[in-house]
Amino acid sequence: MKLSKRVAPLCAVIALCGCHMESPNTGGPPRAAHARAHHVPFRSLPGWQEDALEDALPVFLQDCHKITSLPADSSLGGDATSHPGHVVGDWQAACTAARDVPVGNRAAARAFFEQWFVPYAMPAGRRADGMLFTGYYEPEIRGSLRRGGIYQTPVYRRPPDLVRERDAKGNVVTGRRQDGQVVPYWTRAEIDQGRLAHQKLELLWLADPVDLFFLQIQGAGRVRLPDDKVIRLGFDGLNGQPYIPLGRVMVAQGLLEADDVSMASIRGWLEANPDQARDMMEQNPNYVFFRELEEGDTRSGAPGALGVPLTPGRSVAVDRSYIPLGSPVWVQAQVQLDGHPATWQRLDFAQDLGTDIKGPDRADLYMGWGPEAAQAAGNLHSGGQMIVLVPRSKLRHAKTAPVTSDPPGAE
Repeated sequence: MKLSKRVAPLCAVIALCGCHMESPNTGGPPRAAHARAHHVPFRSLPGWQEDALEDALPVFLQDCHKITSLPADSSLGGDATSHPGHVVGDWQAACTAARDVPVGNRAAARAFFEQWFVPYAMPAGRRADGMLFTGYYEPEIRGSLRRGGIYQTPVYRRPPDLVRERDAKGNVVTGRRQDGQVVPYWTRAEIDQGRLAHQKLELLWLADPVDLFFLQIQGAGRVRLPDDKVIRLGFDGLNGQPYIPLGRVMVAQGLLEADDVSMASIRGWLEANPDQARDMMEQNPNYVFFRELEEGDTRSGAPGALGVPLTPGRSVAVDRSYIPLGSPVWVQAQVQLDGHPATWQRLDFAQDLGTDIKGPDRADLYMGWGPEAAQAAGNLHSGGQMIVLVPRSKLRHAKTAPVTSDPPGAE
C-alpha cells in the first residue's frame, strides 16, 4: 500500500501515503522506462554474513506458496528492468529448492540464497540524493461496531459502484459508471459530505476522524472495541483520486517548516486545530476503503499486495515496475529501534506496494504494529542501498559452480 509518516523533508515524510496497494491481479503496474541494474557480489553486501537468514527463509517460503499457486506465465512485475524474475516460472526452481533447506540452519539458508540468486544493485532513479527508505506500520485505534457517543466517524467498506478497468487506450482507470462511461469517483470531501451515507457500507465507527486519516495512510490497522476485542482491517480499494501529501500542503501554506515535517508534526497540527482539520485533510482527495480480516494470528501483519501476511522487519513495499513482488531484497538503512539509532542490514522481501513508492530508489519498510512500531516508522527517513536478489533459472543454475560466497554474475 503508500507511504509516509516520517521525519522531514516533505515528500519523504508525509508524502504520507501509507501502504495502500492495488491487488497484483487487478491490472499491471505502469510501464517505466528501461532501467539497467548491475550485478554485485554477495561479499559486497554489508552485514550479509551476520543476518539471521534462517528467519528470512520462512518468509520466502510463504511467498513461494503464493507465487507457485499462480500460472507460470503470470506477471509479478519488474518489467522496467532487464533481469529475470518477471513471471512465476522464473521462481519455480528456487522455490522448489527452498523446501529442502533445513529449518533454523543459518549456514544452510545462506548457502541456499547464494546458490539460487544473483544480487543486482538497483539503477539510479530521479532522486538526486540517492535511495530513500521510509517506514509504515499498523495503527491501533479506538472504535465501535455501532454509532453513538464519541464514535461518529465511519470506516467504509469498498462500495459496489467502485470500478477499476481499462479504458480505450489500455490505461487502468478507477471510478464509477455514469451514462455508460467511467467518471471519477467521489473525492474525500464528497465522501465526508455524505455521498456514501445510507448505503450500509459502514464497517465500524471511530472516535477520531484524524485516526481514520492515518489509518488510510497506513492501509491497514487494528481497531480496539469498547469490550477490548480487536478487529483487524485490511486495504480493499482506492477511490482513484490523486494522493496529495499533507506535508507538502502545510509547508506551502507556511504551517510547517520543511525540516519539521513528520507524521507526528502533521498529526499534532491537525489535533491542535480541530476547526481546520477536516478542510486540511480534504486537501488530499484520495480515499481508502477497508475490509475486515479474519481473526487469524494476531502476531502476523495484514496481507500485503502479494496476498501474504506482512512480517515486521522482513517485509518491504516497492515499485513493482522495477522489483517483482516476492523478490528478496538486501536493505541497508539507518533506523531507530527502541528509541535508539541502529543500522538496518537484513534480507527483506518485496511483498507490498505504496502510493508514494515510485521508482527504483524508493522503498517502505514494514515495522509491525503497536507504539514501538509507530515510533520506528514515523522516524524512518534514511538513505542507504537496496540490492535485489534475482532468481537463477533451473537451466542456468545447472551451469553454476557449487555454492560460494561470490556466485558468478548473470550471463
